[in-house]
Amino acid sequence: MKPVVKASRLSCYFVIILYYGSKWGMNPMPIYEYQAEIPEKACKVCRKGFEHIQGVDEKPLSYCPGCGKRVKKIISWCHAAVIDPSTEHIGTERKITEYEKAGLYSHAAELADKYSDKTKDKLIKERALENYKKAGYDFDSSSGNDI
Repeated sequence: MKPVVKASRLSCYFVIILYYGSKWGMNPMPIYEYQAEIPEKACKVCRKGFEHIQGVDEKPLSYCPGCGKRVKKIISWCHAAVIDPSTEHIGTERKITEYEKAGLYSHAAELADKYSDKTKDKLIKERALENYKKAGYDFDSSSGNDI
């Protein structure tokens, strides 16, 4: 029964990583674990097991890249962390949204711009640029010159 529990947790975390990964501008690739079919005849690497990053649609490994012995894919616990946004991030997002709803695009843009510089958040930076445009600022986004 345990492998089913592990698989469902792994699937759940994988979905979370795929969802948030795409929002964070990442191209997530799952990490699979492999172990030798006959550990007594295997090298140190595949005897205890090893991780391998590969696409979802790629065929599983059949042989250890180190010793060439047959390996099998094993179900493992996901070693991912789900990151909750900070209270500062939530408050900043809320204030930007309030400014946008009130039509105060220059205020929203300035707040988003400062916060994106502090956190290096690309999505907030894009939001700042959109709000600058709505506020009537004229700039060339292709030149790389930020406001």
